[in-house]
Amino acid sequence: MKRRLLNKGEDNDPMSVVGNLFDVAMVFAVALMVALVTRYDMTEILSKEDFTMVKNPGKENMEIITKEGNKINRYTPSENQTSKDGQRGKKVGIAYELENGEIIYVPE
Repeated sequence: MKRRLLNKGEDNDPMSVVGNLFDVAMVFAVALMVALVTRYDMTEILSKEDFTMVKNPGKENMEIITKEGNKINRYTPSENQTSKDGQRGKKVGIAYELENGEIIYVPE
């Protein structure tokens, strides 16, 4: 009689542990994504404002990332690259921003 009372409260479902592990993994994944976004100052992606970001400026693996509304575009400039709409792009100069906010463009 005592054994029945003790066993009634126990959960004998082995899959309940898997469900708890999945919950822990999801919380960890979301926390990791939030940490990476804040660490690399990419909070603009989560906002509703439009922005343009240049990754690795002036190097061969440079990328231009733009956000317009809910659409995020990635552009990797190169001399022989043609996009879907037939447009081509290449580096034509360098722009410098001075301390007073003025931008100077120097063609190559």
